[in-house]
Order: sequence, then structure tokens, then C-alpha cells
Amino acid sequence: MARTAAVGRAPPVLRGRHDFPEISGRIAGVVLNGRLPRYFWAAFFLCFVLVLVLFYSITYLVAIGVGKLGIDMPVVWGTMISNFVWWIGIGHAGTLISAVLLLLRQPWRASINRFAEAMTLFAVAMAGLFPILHLGRPWFFYWLLPLPNTHMHWPQWRSPLVWDFAAIATYATVSLLFWFMGLLPDLAMLRDRAKTRGAQLFYGILAMGWRGSARHWARYRVVYYLMAALATPLVVSVHSIVSLDFTFAITPGYHSTIFPPYFVAGALLSGFAMVLTIAIPLRWAFSVEDLITLRHMDNAAKLMIASGLIVAYGYASEAFFAWYSGETWERTMMVQRAVGPYSTLFWIMLACNVGVLQLLWLRRVRLNMPALFAIAVIVNIGMWIERYVIVVSGPSRDFLPSAWRDQSLTWLDFGILFGSIGTFFALIFLFVRILPAITIFEVEELAEETGRVA
Repeated sequence: MARTAAVGRAPPVLRGRHDFPEISGRIAGVVLNGRLPRYFWAAFFLCFVLVLVLFYSITYLVAIGVGKLGIDMPVVWGTMISNFVWWIGIGHAGTLISAVLLLLRQPWRASINRFAEAMTLFAVAMAGLFPILHLGRPWFFYWLLPLPNTHMHWPQWRSPLVWDFAAIATYATVSLLFWFMGLLPDLAMLRDRAKTRGAQLFYGILAMGWRGSARHWARYRVVYYLMAALATPLVVSVHSIVSLDFTFAITPGYHSTIFPPYFVAGALLSGFAMVLTIAIPLRWAFSVEDLITLRHMDNAAKLMIASGLIVAYGYASEAFFAWYSGETWERTMMVQRAVGPYSTLFWIMLACNVGVLQLLWLRRVRLNMPALFAIAVIVNIGMWIERYVIVVSGPSRDFLPSAWRDQSLTWLDFGILFGSIGTFFALIFLFVRILPAITIFEVEELAEETGRVA
């Protein structure tokens, strides 16, 4: 009976007993000592190769033109917009973990919020590339800026590209400020522990004179919570704005009122999948399983289930209302998704985002790290396929059947997609090398609150 109760008990937020010097030494030592495993640099090298692929693909795209992408008439939106929506969605979990869970006083966020916030910034940076590359003439990207019309560039305020710029700029600015605010105490700790003059100067400048006085902490708490309150609405508003790119169009498959909450839920699903994709190798590579525990993995998997159920409801709602509306073109588009040229991708999408996700109802799967990592990767693949199916299937089966045409992807589509993925992970590697991937002071506070201080 006691054994059964122990099995059903939730894993602790922190394992073992720790003292403050041990916590700060372990986390800061990854940055200051610089002794990283060989497989760390091997993985970084592979990602850097993909960075070169991205640079080459972008150079080729700018030199030759967007006609080399797999777009045509009438499907003028393709992987550029699919990649944009996918990346901007991945960044949402970082804001949820950092801001929303902070306001809800959830202690388990402490060990994973730092790299989740970094993931947000890097994902938003990747997302920002694609609307610009999609322009065809990316050197005129400043037309998207909300500058006064005296500059004579006349931005088209009805264009979704202008809305996307506003969403990305707002999200990136608030996320960057919130992330930097959380770094200040840890930067000061790195400054004080650094042995070389260069490291002391580097971290000292970034710490902005932080001394850890009572006045500093009091003001820090106020500003940090205000930034969290400011960032929280962005979880809903940013991806809702992105969904309006589609909802405002009359294209079959786009014009749907379910898109804003459906896109937000999909963003959280893909975002938490990416958090697990990063957290599981990170906790293994640096032997921090006692700081990033099974409790974190279990809670993140549960949030994936919750958001995944909303995504599944969105799929069912979209199909139901296409039938219930009696609109011929909506019905035709949904039938074509299921049995048409994109049917294979459609069913793979359902298998990844709905079928495989149901395994997370099993606690032994949520606590099995290889299985959880595989599910997270599969879900992110499925979420990219979902974006692509939404973007492409509507225009390819528009109102004029004589103009129906399928899209074929080219090497350039895959080069930019995989190049952006490699660049994202290369930035994650650099972040882990230069800055603490786990929040030092919050883990110390958590150890004290949970009675884990030695």
C-alpha cells in the first residue's frame, strides 16, 4: 500500500539537498570554466553547417528571386509563411513559463524559465526572417515599419505583413526586456566569480551595477512582476494577430473564426514540445537531473495534453462548420484536404498532433525521457505540417476549379527551413556557453522554500 502511494506521488521539484554555493557553483561553472563535453561542440558544428546552408539559401533567394521557391499561381503563400507561423508559435511557451507561471506563483518554473525565455527570443528572430524573405524584394523591408508618410514609402495598412511586423516587434521587445531583467542578478554573480579581467568586464557591463542591495531587490521585484503582467497578454494577442493573416481573407480554409484560439493553442503545443526537446538533452548533458527534475517534464507534458486537446477541438470544429455552413467551397476544401493531393500530409498531421499525443495520458510515458523526447519531436514535425497544410490547401483549391494547382517544394524551401532550425539550435548552444541556462537565484530561493537547503 505504501509502495502504491509512493508511485502515485508527484515527483519533487528539486531532488536531494543543496547549499547555495553548490547551486551557484554548478550552474555558473558551465559558463566560467568553459569545460564542455566534446559532443557539445560536435553538435554545435553540425548546427553551424546548417547555418551556412541558411546563408547560402538566402543569398541564392535574393540573387535569383522568390520564383525559385515552391510557389506558383494561385498558391503564392508557401513555406515562408508556414515557417513564420511555426516559429512564432514555438516562442510562446517561453513567455507562458516565464510570465504566466510567475504570476500564478508556480515554483516549478524556476529551473526551466531561463532557457525557455532564450528559446522565445531565438524563435522570434527566426520568425522575423520569413515575412522579409517573402517580400520578394527584402531590401524594401522598411516599408513595413510604421513610419510617418512623409518618408514617402506609403505602407499598406491592410497588408498582413504590416500586422506581422507589429506583432513580432512587440513580442520581441517585451520578451527581450523580460529576459534581460531576469538575468541581472545572475550576471552580477558571474561578474563576481569570474577569474579573468575580460570576463569580469563583460559580465560587469551587462550587470549594470547590480549589487544585490535591499533597494535593488525591492525595485527588481516590482519591475519584474510588471514586465510579467505586460508579457502575459502577448501569449494570446500575438498569435491571434498572426491568425488574422488568414481569417481576414475570404479564401476557403482561411476564413474561420476559430483560428485565433486555435492558433494560440497550437503555439503553446509546439512551444512546450520545443521546451522538452531542449530540456531533456540539457539535463542529461550537464547532469542537472536534480535541478531539472521529472516534475518539470511531467508538468510540461500535461500542458501539452491540455493545449493538444484544444488543437484537436479546432480540427473537429473546422471540419464540422465547413459541413454545417452549407458553403460549397468550404466543403470542397475540407474534402480535398482529406482525399486530395495533400491528404498524406493531412493524415500525418492528425497522427502526430492528435494520435501520438494521447500517449502522454500515461504517466510512465511522461516520466520516460527517451519516449517524451521522441513525442516532442514528432509533435513539432506535425505542427509544421499543420501550418503548411493550412497555408497551401486553401489557395490551391480556390473558387475557380480551372485554376486549381498543386504546389511542389524545391530544395530552396528545405534549405531555408532546415537552415533556420540549425541556426536556432546554434544560438541555443552559444547561449548555454555564454550565459547560465538555469536561473541561479530562483533555484536557490526554491531550495530554501522547499526545505532542500543542506
